Amino acid sequence: MTQFSLDALDLAALLSSRVCHDVISPVGAIVNGLEVLEEEKDAEMRGHALALIKSSANEASARLQFCRLAFGAAGSKGASIDTGDAELVTRQLLADERTQLNWSIPRVLMSKNKVKLLLNLCLMADAAIPRGGVISVSATGEEEKVAFKIEAKGTNARIAANIPALLAGEAEDASIDARAIQPYYAGLVAKACGLDVTVSAEPELVTIEAKPAEAAGAGAGAPTQAPQSAVA
Repeated sequence: MTQFSLDALDLAALLSSRVCHDVISPVGAIVNGLEVLEEEKDAEMRGHALALIKSSANEASARLQFCRLAFGAAGSKGASIDTGDAELVTRQLLADERTQLNWSIPRVLMSKNKVKLLLNLCLMADAAIPRGGVISVSATGEEEKVAFKIEAKGTNARIAANIPALLAGEAEDASIDARAIQPYYAGLVAKACGLDVTVSAEPELVTIEAKPAEAAGAGAGAPTQAPQSAVA
């Protein structure tokens, strides 16, 4: 593995590609539904098209609201974010019959970067259970010493082999694409918060934890410095 860093322009471009990837499917479904409405006269088919448009619009809105908090500025530099808002956008993102969210973090104002990290860890947990399951989110400690724990339980729960390296700012060929940018970005935000992220897996369970760097052990590598705009 090779330690590397992205300049601000490349990081922005890759994050933009990731967001576009997340919303292009529901937006495309909306376009398809509108085309059916234009061409179809059958009342039942038009009803199916309207249902598709409504569900796809809700999905696109949920994904955009989540991405706004997880990747965007979401307020002025140094601002705090209500963890209740973080819970809301996460529930909206996971609003399907496959995944249950157990959120045990009390509603408080928390520094923006820590909320961004929490949401990115939730996104990783969701990817770890492709067939659905249960995601449990908890935190311990006060603002300055807060630690997060996210457990993803489900059939075939797994974590991609390159995730720990990406969280540490490493890659096999010192390059990264839009599919890998999210865990890499999560690692940058974690370092900006003074937290170390660890991932462990066992049958049907993936656990992701973020702890203050001094509590996570002395074995962590040197932090990768993030562009200031990336984690503001």
